[in-house]
Amino acid sequence: MTALSRAASGRVASLLMRSRPWLRNKPVMALVFCSLLIIAAVFGDMIAPYGVTEPDFAASLSPPFWMQDGSNAHLLGTDQLGRDVFSRLIGGARISLITATAAIFVAGTLGALLGLIAGYFGSIPEAVIMRLADAFLALPFILMALALVAALGSGLGNIILVMIFANWARYARLVHSEVLSIKQRDFVTLARIAGVSRMRIAVRHVFPNAINSVAALAALDFGRAIILESSLSFLGLGIQPPDVSWGSMLADGKSEMQFAWWLTVWPGLTILAAVLSFNAVGEWLKGELDPRSML
Repeated sequence: MTALSRAASGRVASLLMRSRPWLRNKPVMALVFCSLLIIAAVFGDMIAPYGVTEPDFAASLSPPFWMQDGSNAHLLGTDQLGRDVFSRLIGGARISLITATAAIFVAGTLGALLGLIAGYFGSIPEAVIMRLADAFLALPFILMALALVAALGSGLGNIILVMIFANWARYARLVHSEVLSIKQRDFVTLARIAGVSRMRIAVRHVFPNAINSVAALAALDFGRAIILESSLSFLGLGIQPPDVSWGSMLADGKSEMQFAWWLTVWPGLTILAAVLSFNAVGEWLKGELDPRSML
């Protein structure tokens, strides 16, 4: 009877896995969470029950709804000014994704173009661009960001600029290595023999074959961008009031951790889940788009 049960359970498990192979191959939960973040960022004003700066002094430091003195009006509690934590988390999602998307798009585009120039044309452009990229990569990520913010000042625009400076070299180095390999392939050699110009070969044949690795790295960099923005905001050098950031929520709640744990736990868990989800999506893209890449 025991052997029969084991055989039956094993057959059921095998059928389930064969019928739903996506459970093994794709980080479904990560994609779902990333999609929820995007929805919150785009439609936050319609989803959030309160404004991110809307105070309710009568409900100051109200705990989550399941605790004593909690209220269904504020599901995840309120902060010192009675502002709804859930609404502020949604507002923080918008800031984090806007910052990460803008910075990664510009840094990825700039770095990819410089890497293409360095890898395909070589010589002096390669030496200058790659030594500059090496210099940026040698600098500690957070320390470089702190120095740039101290020089440029805080604010959303400056944070995006700092993140561009901090990330472009990674894309340049990646595309440079990809182009060095791609330009040795037969289809590039045949294009040269056919008399196609070097610029046309670079733009039409070489760069499209390197773009998959850039897409995977961009997904992985979303997590890095969220950590950088949250870290700077936590230190008071990033997003400034009245705008809300997950990092600034952590900073506001650290003095109340003993009495109001929800002020730091919810933004901390949100940052953790967002970073892990984007990293999982990036790892999946790396395998699906370019299995041989070593990011």
